[in-house]
Amino acid sequence: MDSSLSTDFVIIGLQPWDIEIGSNCKNIALELSKSHRVLYVNRALDRFSWIRHFRDRKVKNRLQVIRGKKDALELVSENLWVYSPPIVLESIGWIGSRRLFDFMSRVNGNRLASVVSNTMKRLSFNNVTILIDNDFLRGRYFKDYITKVKTVYYIRDYLTEQSYFKKHGARYEQKIIQEVDVVLANSSYLASYASRYNKKSFDVGQGCDLSDFIERKRLIPKNLENIKRPIIGYVGALLSSRLDISVIRYIAERNSDWSIVLVGPEDEGFQKSDLHSLPNIHFLGIAPKEQVPDYIANFDVCINPQAINPSTIGNYPRKIDEYLATGKPVVATATETMNMFKEYVYLGKSAEDYIANIKKALQEKENDRQVEKRIKLAFSHTWQDSVEKMKKYMFSDFNKMIEV
Repeated sequence: MDSSLSTDFVIIGLQPWDIEIGSNCKNIALELSKSHRVLYVNRALDRFSWIRHFRDRKVKNRLQVIRGKKDALELVSENLWVYSPPIVLESIGWIGSRRLFDFMSRVNGNRLASVVSNTMKRLSFNNVTILIDNDFLRGRYFKDYITKVKTVYYIRDYLTEQSYFKKHGARYEQKIIQEVDVVLANSSYLASYASRYNKKSFDVGQGCDLSDFIERKRLIPKNLENIKRPIIGYVGALLSSRLDISVIRYIAERNSDWSIVLVGPEDEGFQKSDLHSLPNIHFLGIAPKEQVPDYIANFDVCINPQAINPSTIGNYPRKIDEYLATGKPVVATATETMNMFKEYVYLGKSAEDYIANIKKALQEKENDRQVEKRIKLAFSHTWQDSVEKMKKYMFSDFNKMIEV
């Protein structure tokens, strides 16, 4: 019998099960649970979050578990359990001393590993693979406290440049990459980065849930009806750390006859930006998930004005697949990851490139073949395909792969 088929998975990551936005970690868990037993470990409550965000729904739920008012373990579907650790971890990101940080990190690691190990025993998990989803701080010492398991580090974001992780993130991520059995990345850039510390690092691509994009009649959202065309649109979180506000401003200021439509929640940087003073920029707020395809289908051109910085350069932007799933022309920032889309997407680096490419996209003639190619590519990036690649690397002879 293939030993991989009898493997049980424990998934530990930064994103809780009850997160409000899309989550790679959740999609991977759901796909794995089709043929394996999976224990999804919710992000444990830390002391600062308890104090600062005690009114938050997720914090309230964790406190109910800690106080014994709610079971820590929940069966959410066949083969898939979600576990909310009934513990509080110490908030240690502020600590400057390496020695003290490492000591407290081990305390946290032991505390978390202990309750997870007990839950694995409760479920009679064996032949276990622990998948650590980008959580290099909390997952760093898991292999020390839970033995006889395979450990896999999944990297989907380059987090070490973010302020919270600045002090210790780089060395902790490098260490966890060195020590796990295999590293899996959702882009070639991140796989290349990880391979500097572990040769068993592989690009498994990015899965996308495009079930809402399957062909159906597209409606015009009410708040889009009176906006004049052409509509140049973006759907997704409006984060000033990830999107280039200056590019959006430049496009709008030099093309007053274009309507720039931005759909999604704004961070403080966007809220305070002068984009709100430009008459041809329209902020439409958060769209219900099921309406996202309707917005995209009613854009004339879709854009992804990604900022280039250490935190974004290796990203796989899932919205590109969502755009392409409607067959719409797409203009995006050129990055290493975006090279795989170069035959399907207009790519550029400067604000001038954006304007030139949008003009090309607007001048496109009806081309059913091009539309079909875009849709076909988007729907080839499934979670089934990505998870199959993950399993291939997790359960293969690594030495032979490296020689190849």
